[in-house]
Amino acid sequence: MEATVSDERPDPEGPATFREVFAQSEYRAVFSASVLSWIGDYIAKAAVTVLVYRETDSVALSAAAFAISYLPWLVGGPLLTTLADRYRYRQVMVVCDLVRMALMVLVAVPHLPVPALLGLLFLTTLANPPSQAARSALMPVILTGDRVVLGLSLNASAGQAAQVGGYLVGAAIAAVNPTAALLINAATFGASAMVVRLGVRDRPAAMTAAHRNHLLRETAQGFRIVFGTPVLRAIALLVFSAMLFSVVPEGLAAAWAGERHGGLDAGLAQAVIMAANPVGFILGGLLIGRVFGPARRLRVMRPLAVLAPLVLVPTLLDPPPQVVALLAAGCGFAVAGLLPTANGLFVRVLPDGYRARAFGVMATGVQVIQGAAVLITGVLADRFSVPLVVGVWSAAGVLLMLLITLRWPDAASVDAAVRAGGQARTDEPATRPSVVTQRSAPAQEGPASGVTAATR
Repeated sequence: MEATVSDERPDPEGPATFREVFAQSEYRAVFSASVLSWIGDYIAKAAVTVLVYRETDSVALSAAAFAISYLPWLVGGPLLTTLADRYRYRQVMVVCDLVRMALMVLVAVPHLPVPALLGLLFLTTLANPPSQAARSALMPVILTGDRVVLGLSLNASAGQAAQVGGYLVGAAIAAVNPTAALLINAATFGASAMVVRLGVRDRPAAMTAAHRNHLLRETAQGFRIVFGTPVLRAIALLVFSAMLFSVVPEGLAAAWAGERHGGLDAGLAQAVIMAANPVGFILGGLLIGRVFGPARRLRVMRPLAVLAPLVLVPTLLDPPPQVVALLAAGCGFAVAGLLPTANGLFVRVLPDGYRARAFGVMATGVQVIQGAAVLITGVLADRFSVPLVVGVWSAAGVLLMLLITLRWPDAASVDAAVRAGGQARTDEPATRPSVVTQRSAPAQEGPASGVTAATR
């Protein structure tokens, strides 16, 4: 993501091209493996929510199945991401893929009790944090200069496109055979492991034994730098609040489609709602990034933050799924406009040496907040109508965003924080840059890069 306070320093290598990025065979391998696992994940996520809803007729349990992928970030996200620096990147990625493949095969066992299914899903998603961290850290190793920026941007777009395709395919398959959708996900993990194993070099671990510290101490330092720096804290609150509301239509899509089809098949209605937010995100990222320069993007960041939940408030009127999808797309558009700016500012303020830990803090926050939002609104939707829950939840989000934007640091404080971040140096060895702190890191993989991908 691009910086926001001032123009970035020019890259001596000049702007990269798509051809240059894809000419790197290792990037092609990482890109292909990522797309495979993303598509499989979204197919499985759509299938699991349908499966649990059919078995239990409970919106809360269906939402819990959707939200379970966020739980590992709550119980140990920052600790698990640190493992990516302690072991070889390729090893971490391959092992995580193989573990997830085996567990997803077990999830696909017919007539599995819902508690056992949720437990297996939780174990599967424990591999997400170290896998994402390893992939993020590997990017600046295989790409240099502006190629890193373009490569991460391509990953962000591909992740959103995979989400759209995965939800559409997953909902369609789940309507006929949810087990088949889960086995497809297991196959994508196996294919991803093979692509990484054959296409990525086996490099030494980024952190040697001599440089290792206590995991808990390293994690605490990451939290202190993010929440102890006023500007970083303001960015974190803005990003976390955006995630608190934008994910809700996806999480409740199965129940929403079940209550009201709007003339559509229930499976198609679910797919349309689940795919709308990422479609809006893709459009918002492309249009706002092209139309506005860095300074203007900084100025529109706060209005977009308020607009993100505001556009979902009309769901109070109980519109049909087609209109719900348009509203969700509008929310995604606004979020895509503010996240690149927030991520760029986060990069400039963050001191060297804290990048891996910052990834763990931000990605964990994003995942926990998204999971909690879906779970809480799912419980409420068991007692009240889905449109009422989403509308009131979004209205509360407007008030929260107004409070955060009104308390945003002034320009002098932001400039001072940027200068301090550029000058600060830690006495510990710097870790590899992660997706969270790259200037073009995908919001969904990332701030701020845990933002949109850490949902995988």
